[in-house]
Amino acid sequence: MYLERCLRGIAGLLVLASVLLAYFFSKRWLLLGAFIGFNLFQSAFSNWCPMKSVLRLLGIKSCEEELNRMRESRGTSL
Repeated sequence: MYLERCLRGIAGLLVLASVLLAYFFSKRWLLLGAFIGFNLFQSAFSNWCPMKSVLRLLGIKSCEEELNRMRESRGTSL
């Protein structure tokens, strides 16, 4: 699985968890969803997200990195 898909999956899961926790326990859990939304919004402009850095440390490659690897192995441009 590529970094972009992992990032969207984790963000979606955390937003759903935030909504469920707010419904069952405390409305303050909605702040987690707001934080995630803010990070997704700012990453659209800066192309940087804290979770993206964590996933890279775990060795997950982005689609762009994989395409570059394929180009190098074939010796042609796609």
